[in-house]
Amino acid sequence: MHPLSRAVTLACLALSTGAMAQNLKEPMQEVVVTATRNSKSVDKIPGAVSVISQKELEAQYLLADDPSAALATYIPGYAPSRQKMSSTGESLRGRNTLILLDGVPQTNPLRGGMREGYVADTAIIERVEVINGASAMQGMGATGGIVNYITKSPKAEGTTQSVNVRMSSQLRHDSLDWKTGYTLQHKSGDFDLLAFGSIQQRGLGYDGQGRPLGIESVQGDTMDSQGTDLFFKIGKNFGDQRLQLTINRFRMEGDGDYKQVPAVFATGTPTSSTSGTPEGAPPRNKVKTSSLEYRHNDLLGGSFNAQIFKQDFASLYGATDTSTFQDPAIVAPPLKLFDQSEVVADKYGAKLTFVRPDTLVKGLEFTAGLDFLRDRTKQWLADTSRTWVPTLDFTSLAPFTQLEYEYGPLTVRGGIRHEDAKLNVDTYTTLAAYGSRLVQGGERSFTKNVKNIGAVWRFNKNWSAFVSSAEGFGLPDVGLVLRAVNKPGQSVDTLFDMEPVVTRNNEIGVNWRGAKGSLGASFYDSRSKLGTALRVDASGIGRIDRVPTTVRGWEVSGELRATKELSAFGSYARTLGKTAATAGAPMDVELGARAQGPDKLVAGANWQFMPKANLRLQATTLFDRDINIGRTVKTTNLEEHFNGYTLVDLAGSYDSPWGKVGVGIENLCDRQYIGYYPQSASYKDTSSYFAGRGRTLSVSLTRSF
Repeated sequence: MHPLSRAVTLACLALSTGAMAQNLKEPMQEVVVTATRNSKSVDKIPGAVSVISQKELEAQYLLADDPSAALATYIPGYAPSRQKMSSTGESLRGRNTLILLDGVPQTNPLRGGMREGYVADTAIIERVEVINGASAMQGMGATGGIVNYITKSPKAEGTTQSVNVRMSSQLRHDSLDWKTGYTLQHKSGDFDLLAFGSIQQRGLGYDGQGRPLGIESVQGDTMDSQGTDLFFKIGKNFGDQRLQLTINRFRMEGDGDYKQVPAVFATGTPTSSTSGTPEGAPPRNKVKTSSLEYRHNDLLGGSFNAQIFKQDFASLYGATDTSTFQDPAIVAPPLKLFDQSEVVADKYGAKLTFVRPDTLVKGLEFTAGLDFLRDRTKQWLADTSRTWVPTLDFTSLAPFTQLEYEYGPLTVRGGIRHEDAKLNVDTYTTLAAYGSRLVQGGERSFTKNVKNIGAVWRFNKNWSAFVSSAEGFGLPDVGLVLRAVNKPGQSVDTLFDMEPVVTRNNEIGVNWRGAKGSLGASFYDSRSKLGTALRVDASGIGRIDRVPTTVRGWEVSGELRATKELSAFGSYARTLGKTAATAGAPMDVELGARAQGPDKLVAGANWQFMPKANLRLQATTLFDRDINIGRTVKTTNLEEHFNGYTLVDLAGSYDSPWGKVGVGIENLCDRQYIGYYPQSASYKDTSSYFAGRGRTLSVSLTRSF
């Protein structure tokens, strides 16, 4: 696209994060988020904060029941969805994302299996709060930002029940997806309850040329799978106090009805599938999240919130006969040993937060808190009960404090978090492929202060500007290092650098919100002096290099309401990430698809053509990207090529006497394309050169009674 044409498109089709598809008959409302540890209007938060409303989520889920696709549509800096169970490459602003469910961490930073995209049914999500850029407000892992999925709660008095049925198909053999769910909501005075259950069955997908899409047989696929979700939330108010219990049990598992057909690059044929039974058990995700929350809204002149939580996570990967899994003591050559790995992560912890307004002087808000986390993660080979990554026993204790001062149109905020963490690893033996090396266990620890400071100036009734500087921190994926030890006499005490990845995000931005629409723009500079680069060598084995990383970018977004019935929206994100080939080398290596997405333009329109009917047309353009031509680091090829594409979607809904009817057509023009990640990171891998879904029709009905 010509730069001038791009600028005109952006000016005419600006999108406001958090107000993209707002009902045109509703007045402008204050948008409040809780991901900052305290309910706060976005107009008073120094930073780029987005809220995806329930209406926006419903519109997107008419097209695809895919949480990461919704993030890629509404969040400018979020990388494209892979349309797989694996979320590898689905980054935010070229960095890692901390995913939360009602504030409970779902991400597994110690051994990143990249399966955190599917941890709950989309039907239980009320809204999504996104903090763009590094943040330490919710703990480690948010070097690129925070995505907090907020679950639904009863709003109206009385008892209501609803049944939802959703079906999608490409009108081809075995392409039918269906899901049905039942919701019970009850609210009576100070007591409320919400219960939900769902069953889902997904069929096979087809590309724009009618070929079956390739099954991701090892990392996991959403196609040819089944899923269930049981959700329960019960709460009771006691005057200014509230006690709430939330439990969610989510399962997704492949059916194992298809085998992979390798790509043929000579003819341009992508990876495909054919009927058959692959080796081993199908890949699966099993996640159970529970939390007990206590709130007191009038304690010592402020509000107090305490949450204790537990999360049990297990992700099984498909069977493979990779050379890494071979062991002559089990199966002697030339026979091939199939095995499959499983990441098991169990977390529990507590979060305490106290907020007191008008502390000492009017307008000064004091926040203090304490976070505790215990995370035990391992990766083992499930079929032969062999240790691949030993149990990583991580404990973190982090007090924090923050001051915020509001003086008329100006809000200034600053805070500090002290992280004190320890990692214990027992003595273990590596796999035979690494020489069956005995590695002495040990303890690694670190302490770190991470800081934030920023200000918001509401210099006009409709205009505001912000400036912020915030740090986020995470850990290197130590599991990758520990599982690949191939030299004798090694010890956990000396194997890896436990120093955390600290990222500082400096950002400036401006926002406008008015009766006719909204506009937002920001520029950021994100730097980590000791970052991480995951590099996969010619044998397919990944390693972590500790090298500096810088990501710069700018985003513009907004909405134009031409009339009460018609609005236009759009967003554009430009991301420029750089790193070094080795420590001390020049910063001249561009970040690949494992770390960042391409430049992205989203544009569309909403039309309420009848009082109870809405129509939405949207287009997403991903731009070409050719990087690191001829560059290698050891045996890792850094060169990537991506031919961009544009996808058009159409969705509509109608409130009928029988319930709310929804219709969606994903990839309306039936475009044939290869996804961003397969083109870039897997362009020479015949098992991972995946095409995207062709035209797909979805129909849904929600009936409440």
